[in-house]
Amino acid sequence: MDTDLLRAFVTVAECEGFSAAGKVLHRTQSAVSLQIKRLEDLMGGPLLSRTSRRVELTASGGRLLPYARHILKLQDEARQAMGVDRKSELIRLGTSEEQASTYLPALLSRFAADFPEVRLEVTCNISASLVHDFQEGLLDAVLVVRHGPTQTGRLLGRERMVWVVAEHQSIAEWDVLPLALNPEGCIFRAHAFAALGREDRQWDVRYSSQSPTGINIPVKAGLALTVKTPRSVPQGCRMVGDDEGLPPLGYVEIELHRSPGHVSDAVTAFCNYLETIVTEEGKLESFGKLNKSSADDCSAMNLEAESIAKMI
Repeated sequence: MDTDLLRAFVTVAECEGFSAAGKVLHRTQSAVSLQIKRLEDLMGGPLLSRTSRRVELTASGGRLLPYARHILKLQDEARQAMGVDRKSELIRLGTSEEQASTYLPALLSRFAADFPEVRLEVTCNISASLVHDFQEGLLDAVLVVRHGPTQTGRLLGRERMVWVVAEHQSIAEWDVLPLALNPEGCIFRAHAFAALGREDRQWDVRYSSQSPTGINIPVKAGLALTVKTPRSVPQGCRMVGDDEGLPPLGYVEIELHRSPGHVSDAVTAFCNYLETIVTEEGKLESFGKLNKSSADDCSAMNLEAESIAKMI
C-alpha cells in the first residue's frame, strides 16, 4: 500500500479539509483529492464524506484511520532505525517569545538528550500569525494563545491575565491610563480594550511592540501599564492588586497545534515533552478541573474581546 496515499488520508482527516491538508503536505488541493480517490479505489469505497462546510470520515474511513496512522508510524520508525532521515530531520516550532523563554530551557535539554541529531527551528511571533503560518504548512508545531476555534488546536488549559506595572508605580497617579501593548491582532491587547471599555476607563496606547522587550522597558520605567500572565511578569514589575480599581481581564486559553503531515518519533516526543512542561507544576489551570460553563465563558470572553477591539 502506498504510504503517500495513507499520509494524505490521515492529513485530510485531521485537518477536516482538502485545502488545509494541501498546505500541510505542500500539494495542491486537486493533487490531494486525486490521492484520496486512488486510495478509495484501492479500499473499494468512500473513506471521506464531503459536505459544503467540512470533510468527515465515513464508517470505512473511521476503521482505516488507526491502521493508517500505525503504518505511517512504523514506516518512520523503520527509516530512523536504519539511520535514514534522522540527521536531516528538522522540527519547526512556533511560539511567543515569553513562552519560549519560559518553556524552552527545560524542553531543549530534555529533547536533545534523546534526539541529539534532530534540528530545531524556532519562530517567535504573536499567536494569530503563528497559527496562520502553521495552516500554510510553514510550521510543524505551534504553542499559542487561542483566538478562536481551529481544526488542529489541542487545548492544554487556561491562564489568568493580569495588569502589570513597575514595582513602585501607583495606578492612582494616572487619570488616563498609558498602555504598552503588542500590535493589532494580539488577544491580550483585545482583552485590555474590552475590559477598560466595559468600565468606561480612559486609556491611550503610548507604546507598541512585537517584542516583550519593547513592552517591558517602558513598563519597568513607570511609563506604562501592560497585560501579561503571572509567569511573564518581568523583574522590577508587579501585578496590579484587585483593590486598585482596574477591571478584571479574565483568562486566555493555551493550545498546541501539531502538523498531521509530519509524523515521526522525534516529533511525537517533542510535542509530548512540550505539553508536559507547559502543564506540569500548575503552570496552567486544567480544563479537567473546570466545568463546561467555565470553559465556554472563557471562549465567549475571547470572542467578545476581539469583537470590541475591532470596533475601537
